Amino acid sequence: MKTVFVLNGPNLNLLGTREPAVYGHQTLADVEQLCAQACARHGLSLRFHQSNHEGALLDWIHEAGRLHAAGELAGVVLNAGAYTHTSVALLDAIKGTGIPLIELHISNVHARESFRHHSYISAAAKAVMCGFGVPGYALAIDAVAQW
Repeated sequence: MKTVFVLNGPNLNLLGTREPAVYGHQTLADVEQLCAQACARHGLSLRFHQSNHEGALLDWIHEAGRLHAAGELAGVVLNAGAYTHTSVALLDAIKGTGIPLIELHISNVHARESFRHHSYISAAAKAVMCGFGVPGYALAIDAVAQW
């Protein structure tokens, strides 16, 4: 059974209470349950993580890279939060591991502040999704299952 990594960056642990007009009322636990259901529909295993620390995200990307090299990774869904707009290290890790990755954002970042319009990660992502809200996670897993 192949594995899907769903990685969440800074402040996503605050889902449900952080700016609900932008991010909705669902919690990170709700997101994990949605992802588990989506993976189960496709016969995929789920690894779900969240960290406010860039290094932890890098470590999980490296781990996903090892699984990818072994033929055991279906793909990665990454909501890097604010690191999307600042982290060359995440870009380098994605490129360095060669993992198939979807960059995901709950909100439509292009309809928000201008600093959110640039993504370092997009240059290495197989696809980019934004603005679907929390259901976007399941859509991303559906896409990964087609690869």
